[in-house]
Amino acid sequence: MIVINMFSSANKVAGQGVGAVYTELMGLLKHDFANEFRINVNRYTRSDISHYHTIDPRFYASTFSKKRGRKIGFVHFVPSTLDASLKLPRIARWTLDKYTLAFYKRMDELVVVNPNFIPKLEAYGISPQKVTYIPNFVSQRTFHPVSTEKRQALRHTNGFKPSDFVIFGAGQVQDRKGVGDFIKLAQQNPDFRFVWAGGFSFGRITEGYERLKQAVANAPANLDFTGIMPRETMIDYYNMADLFLLPSFEELFPMSVLEAFATDTPVMVRDLELYQQIITPYAITAVDVDDMQARIRALADDRELLATYAAKSHQAAQVYAERRLEKIWHDFYVQQAALGKQ
Repeated sequence: MIVINMFSSANKVAGQGVGAVYTELMGLLKHDFANEFRINVNRYTRSDISHYHTIDPRFYASTFSKKRGRKIGFVHFVPSTLDASLKLPRIARWTLDKYTLAFYKRMDELVVVNPNFIPKLEAYGISPQKVTYIPNFVSQRTFHPVSTEKRQALRHTNGFKPSDFVIFGAGQVQDRKGVGDFIKLAQQNPDFRFVWAGGFSFGRITEGYERLKQAVANAPANLDFTGIMPRETMIDYYNMADLFLLPSFEELFPMSVLEAFATDTPVMVRDLELYQQIITPYAITAVDVDDMQARIRALADDRELLATYAAKSHQAAQVYAERRLEKIWHDFYVQQAALGKQ
């Protein structure tokens, strides 16, 4: 049996995609491979593999122990994404950037969820030969479409009319997520209902905190900011929505998009290069807020077009399904354990 020590504090801060990725992977391993892998969490006992999901200093210190076996690092961000998310003094930002790269360079292998980040890591001096691309996934035990009857019941319970055109967005409330554009679209479309699930996971050090806090407090009447929402509640909002909209300016591989795909909800994202290999084939893309406005209106007026993108979401859900990724993760861990014994 292969012993894997998982090192993570991802679930300590609510509302992070990192936590959702960790939860999904742990669920897969425990559900499908309990007889092949023994999983420990945040334990410093001897292992064949140590998989680091977050870059805590105590985890970094542990990488110098010979007990760690093969060291695997999950790349959920690079310095540029950290800089866009957190407002820090220059010296603190420089220190965090240096530390992040030092952590990654301590690993024997890195896993990225978006192939777009392999050349970015190479630019930071990390060889592509030690980087493996494994996409994110969601379990359809957790996220799945519901019947028309259940959808209408959920809408009634949550105060939406059957005729409402509902646009749902999710993520931390920060500039990088494009929350300002989401608010602008709500202002421009008072006849539609908008909902944003997410909050200020990092409080005052969130980039744009004071301005966004005021914007949320003064949101138009047709826009609801729910705050951080449990994942078991998120499925209801995906299923109630006519469209999932994520106007982010920068991402890796957003779990919220995969969750929307899994519920057969049409998805719209900003037209970003980093989406080209992973999301663009299945989603509506828009270059800016004006393009989003035009495309939203077109979708609201054309139910057949909306159904076309619901079908594309269903197709994407099969590509990023747990049952497909389970073999990829299984084979990856087996290979890494073997390398660790060489």
